[in-house]
Amino acid sequence: MAHRPKNPLIPTRLGVSPSCVAIPHRKPMPWGSVLDFLCERLPVVSPEGWAQRLAAGDVLGDDGQPLDATAPCEPGARLYYYRQLDDEAEIPFEERIVFQDEHLLVADKPPFMPVTPGGRYVRHSLMVRLKQRTGIDTLNPIHRIDRETAGLVVFNLRPQDRNAYHALFRDRAVDKRYEAIAPHRTDMVWPTTRRSRIEEDVEAFFRMVEAEGEPNSETRIDLLEVKGRWARYALEPLTGKRHQLRVHLQALGAPIAGDQFYPVVRRGPDEAEDFQEPLRLLARAIAFTDPVTGQARRFESGQRLRWPD
Repeated sequence: MAHRPKNPLIPTRLGVSPSCVAIPHRKPMPWGSVLDFLCERLPVVSPEGWAQRLAAGDVLGDDGQPLDATAPCEPGARLYYYRQLDDEAEIPFEERIVFQDEHLLVADKPPFMPVTPGGRYVRHSLMVRLKQRTGIDTLNPIHRIDRETAGLVVFNLRPQDRNAYHALFRDRAVDKRYEAIAPHRTDMVWPTTRRSRIEEDVEAFFRMVEAEGEPNSETRIDLLEVKGRWARYALEPLTGKRHQLRVHLQALGAPIAGDQFYPVVRRGPDEAEDFQEPLRLLARAIAFTDPVTGQARRFESGQRLRWPD
């Protein structure tokens, strides 16, 4: 299904793109006002909260004009609002831009920061921070890394190029290199390749597990350096399953240092962060042939993993 083009009359605010909800075609119309509709359709915001947003002009119609709380519901009309969190936590780390031209922006993301708004982070997501910093509202990530993972994230700037860049990852035409610090497995022969089937944990939606069946994930792993009982590993994912590197190392008996979910859950997804104990996983380098310019692109993170105490 084709996506409805972005309404050019609805601007980004402080780096946050507008969210949109459409009023259904109903006869008779069950909502007496825009406020009634928003309260029922999006109850995560309290009625008082929606009333305050409407009064502040933070809910817009398709013409880009603020809507009044008493405005009638028009069937098929689209309402635009800006996601915000009143108690959003600060992330005490800064992203770094390592490259930018008219097509691409490459950022070096710190741990704990999500790539896009989600959960308890909106203003402190990488995309929103970069939009505020650069003033480029069309920034869009062409791939993702976990919120806990540090390292490189590539954004494209021009909407007309987006499909070409996304195709790189669909077609596995990208060379991605990661590093991780985990227990040193002296009984393993390196390098090794881990292939397995990874599925969502039915008992915890935020975890993935290895399961029986046809493998859908593959990672090449090599040993780079040893310090006491810890080792630094190079990881090359040939597929892109969620939490793939974390699951594969854990399955080899070498769970990544600082991992709060593997092999056991030490902190729930809604619990407070321990910024002193990051996941030791870094998206170190990424390389590909640019589908728009034909150039060979290669970028490397400036970060270094900290050895555990």
